[in-house]
Amino acid sequence: MLVTVLSSFEIAYVVVLSVWIILQKRSPVATLAWILALSFLPILGFVIYVFIGPRRLWRKRMRHAMSRTIVRDHAAATSSSNALTVPWRTQLATLALRTSGASLAPAKEVLVLNGGRECFDAIERAIQQAKSHVHVLYYIFESDVTGTRIRDALIERAKAGVRVRLLVDAVGSPLPHYFVRPLLEAGAEFSSFNPVIAGRLRPRINFRNHRKIVICDGSIGFLGGINIGDEYDETITKKEAYRDTHMMIVGSAVRELQYTFLEDWNFATGHVVKDKHLFPEPEGNEPQIVQLIPSGPDLDWEPIQNAFFTAITSADESVLLTTPYFVPDEAIFVAIMTAALRGVDVQIIVPARSDSRIVSAAARSYYDRLLAAGANIYEYPKMIHAKTMVIDGKAAFVGSANMDNRSFRLNFEVNAVVYCPRAIAKLEGMFKEDRLKCRHITSRARNKLPLVARFAEASARLLSPLL
Repeated sequence: MLVTVLSSFEIAYVVVLSVWIILQKRSPVATLAWILALSFLPILGFVIYVFIGPRRLWRKRMRHAMSRTIVRDHAAATSSSNALTVPWRTQLATLALRTSGASLAPAKEVLVLNGGRECFDAIERAIQQAKSHVHVLYYIFESDVTGTRIRDALIERAKAGVRVRLLVDAVGSPLPHYFVRPLLEAGAEFSSFNPVIAGRLRPRINFRNHRKIVICDGSIGFLGGINIGDEYDETITKKEAYRDTHMMIVGSAVRELQYTFLEDWNFATGHVVKDKHLFPEPEGNEPQIVQLIPSGPDLDWEPIQNAFFTAITSADESVLLTTPYFVPDEAIFVAIMTAALRGVDVQIIVPARSDSRIVSAAARSYYDRLLAAGANIYEYPKMIHAKTMVIDGKAAFVGSANMDNRSFRLNFEVNAVVYCPRAIAKLEGMFKEDRLKCRHITSRARNKLPLVARFAEASARLLSPLL
């Protein structure tokens, strides 16, 4: 009798939860995976689902979407209409606007920053010159030499009466109290984004804020791939330093970056920032065009993934892609492959070995099909952390998003699409310099791989939705 009751209960449990999951209309693979997990791990599977499954995501989406609404409503009074157009693929700009809410914006200056030292020098100068406020948001902010340097610059400004706000991801930056205390004593504000119980263990938990943002006086902004840490500074870690790319924007386009920071700050702290100098009036001519695209699990679409797909499928001549984690979803993989088959010059630079062996193995599982389609793949000899893409020499992406499912759907990211000839030319030049240091991957070399290596790559690829 007891066995019959338990069996009936288990059947009802599986049926009810299966209907619940199916109604969420997620991908078939993800839906089946959750149903199997809940069926074969009745208790453990349910606990995991409650804490990190779609239900958890929905609660966080609602909270962050509310922050977005509050901040946008507050800033609406200072917003101005934007009728800018771009000379290349207006559909890309339209798509980014409709999926993320970010419009094309003018900028006085757009500078590409090559490497950690150049980036940190520029950030420190901008902080030192700030008069009103400094807003800083990072996924990783280390308490090392570089982190102390930037922190001390923030402390100096806070003591001078500048409003300083530092927001870090709770998992990416478990900063010790002794490191944060001087900031607070100087009058700066500090908060952690989306804290978790095991934050200091740095687990791979979803819904992380992977953005890297600095905003000074609402008119100078930084974004890109460079975190705050010694591993990015070639003058400290020498030959082992990560090769990375960042960007500095001056002018009205910083407004969108400010929105993004304020939304995240409101989500983390529950406070709406109402400083009157958040959105200064533009000064002088602003000839450059930029579109800043925030993306995250709080949005109904995947703006950066959609923008990548649109740009790649729109390419006529070339796609120059650099990414540290190349684990594309099926749509992006097909877009890249078909671009190569159409005769587009597709070139991809990835690290020979990233900071994750599983990710490196998964990335190599895509090589054979891409090579067969005519793409060129290059492996950089050390960790290359840049996340850039240049399309036809007419548009370019720089930002925090990797070419993987985590960046497309699970993390909060921000990328810039730039239409500035000088910035695009520099990115192309940097790509060519990086390519000279790479090993060109060939089908002949791949055909010599032993079965064990191929099996390891294929097995790692099974984890691609989680990487």
